[in-house]
Amino acid sequence: MDQLKSSFIIIGMLLVVIFIGVIRKKIEWIVNFLLRMVMGTIGIYFINYVLTKYGLECSVAINPLSVLTSGFLGIPGLAVLYGINFYKFL
Repeated sequence: MDQLKSSFIIIGMLLVVIFIGVIRKKIEWIVNFLLRMVMGTIGIYFINYVLTKYGLECSVAINPLSVLTSGFLGIPGLAVLYGINFYKFL
């Protein structure tokens, strides 16, 4: 009986460690996503400012779809947004 109790304690501790590892990865992913959303929004604003300064009226709107795109894809998402916008501009 003592060996069975020890086995359950070890298995329980293993499950707790695995659970903490999974939660830590999810928190890291969420923080990474939020940072990419914020940086993407700042990037859209900055690129729009530079394009307007050089006389190109081809700016991407800052809306939930563009913010989520930059959050999921990062810099390639910004490139996609501006690529689609330039395609529509021509």
